Amino acid sequence: MARDPYTVLGVSKSASESEIKSAYRRLAKRYHPDTNSSDPQAQERFAEVNAAYEIVGDKDKRRQFDRGEIDAGGQPRYHSTGFGTEGDPFAGFGGFGRGAGAGAGAGAGGNRGRTWRFSSDDTSSPGVDEILREFMGGGGGSAAGAGTRRRTGFGQGAARGEDLEVVVTVTLEDLASQEKLRVSLPTGKTVDVRLPAGAEPDQQIRLRGLGHESGMGGTPGDAILTLRIAAHPLFERDGANLKLDLPITLYDAVLGAKVRAPTLSGSVNVTVPKGSSGGKTLRLRGLGLPGKSGARGDLLVKLQIDLPHDLPDDFVDMMKKWREDAPYQPRKSS
Repeated sequence: MARDPYTVLGVSKSASESEIKSAYRRLAKRYHPDTNSSDPQAQERFAEVNAAYEIVGDKDKRRQFDRGEIDAGGQPRYHSTGFGTEGDPFAGFGGFGRGAGAGAGAGAGGNRGRTWRFSSDDTSSPGVDEILREFMGGGGGSAAGAGTRRRTGFGQGAARGEDLEVVVTVTLEDLASQEKLRVSLPTGKTVDVRLPAGAEPDQQIRLRGLGHESGMGGTPGDAILTLRIAAHPLFERDGANLKLDLPITLYDAVLGAKVRAPTLSGSVNVTVPKGSSGGKTLRLRGLGLPGKSGARGDLLVKLQIDLPHDLPDDFVDMMKKWREDAPYQPRKSS
């Protein structure tokens, strides 16, 4: 008779879904046949843990079990019928008990009378399938590969190849471009990758099946690209916006002018308003980077008044007269 699933997982009946899942992950990893191939007890324990999680890891089955509608093996509870053991109307009729696995493990202890198998079309507990795939290779393998492993029995399927981690440094020009980025992998393969809109530093891109080969006939691992964004000599990134310090002359600031300003895709004309102060910021819409929504950010141009090293004498004299005749205070008083 199967043990109480809460006892098997070591959780209370009031445990949350996350607590139950965490307990299952811990026990499944400990007793997984791939790491305990020579320990039959570990394999039996692993099957018991999976059976318990099939009950309490499934919302509907958990409610049925808590109400007493099904037993710890997932079978309906019956009242006494006079045909044998209470709770199972087919008990004592050798070929009919609990399905094809009944009796196969009669001496197996906690799983007496039932052999647990997971077939590729078993959808009763998707959480089991999801978590087991993580142990098979980091959660990325194909569903077909996982199904094959389950059909051939635990520990007998070919192991999935390891994931390949690659750091890729990209430029702001790469982020702004609509072209795919060509990446050379350490395996010798070359792949063209489209960078996601609004890509952030340390964001990861998973390339399915481009990791290390299995070497045992299993599916290849994945290539996981981690993005680094290189510093730019002119532009500073602020989300989807770009910031640019633009030097201008004093006379352009005083009189106003049209000056050229760089962008990631070439230069454009910028109108400097008459009487502009240093630090004034002009917004050039749509000349930034693609955002997560697909819309482009803006280019924020900050004016920097640049004086020559050798100022004309008459200019210096004019500044002195200006200071004497019409002084002004640009800094706020305290």
